[in-house]
Amino acid sequence: MSGHLNDSLHPLDLHKLLIVEDDEALAGYLADSMKTEGYRVFCSRSRDEALAIRPQPLLALVDLGLPPAENFISEGLFLIDALLAREPRCKIIVVTGQDEESAAFEAVRRGAFDFLCKPSAMPDIKAAIRRASLFLHHEEHLSETGEARLHFTVRLADGPKESADAVEEQIVRGTLADTHGNVTEAARRLGLVRENLYYYLKKYGIQLNRT
Repeated sequence: MSGHLNDSLHPLDLHKLLIVEDDEALAGYLADSMKTEGYRVFCSRSRDEALAIRPQPLLALVDLGLPPAENFISEGLFLIDALLAREPRCKIIVVTGQDEESAAFEAVRRGAFDFLCKPSAMPDIKAAIRRASLFLHHEEHLSETGEARLHFTVRLADGPKESADAVEEQIVRGTLADTHGNVTEAARRLGLVRENLYYYLKKYGIQLNRT
């Protein structure tokens, strides 16, 4: 798995919201509603359109049923994977009208922050986005004190080694994200020399965004 690390977390990043919804009328309604709440909104109708938006907003409202497979949740799940691979701090709220229980389980397993069923009342959507923004804000403060909140999912049947690798990768990615790709500072926080950190970058296919 490879991904790019975004630039530093600016206070305005807490109010940038990605809405991924193929129903144009609903997307417009959601966008207008969240703009009145002070959010800068970016809309897309598909996985490809969402991933083309750079830099990636750290808050996302994602419909799981996206083209070209609107009647399934696969496109939304693939998008969750891609967004989190690129930016582990991203808080994703998924929305779907399909088989809610199995969709919720799989979305959370992939790392979604919250789950809403269609149709969802606007006050519920706004509350979910505010919670996600609050978590993002407090996680940034944790990083300043040398702490990190991790979310990971592993298959126990894969064994301790694979599980440990999954945790190790997330710690490295999270620390690099918190230090905005500063290898020297990330190595210091991890108790490593720079050369050892570069080993982990290569091991997990982590690419630093130097733009």
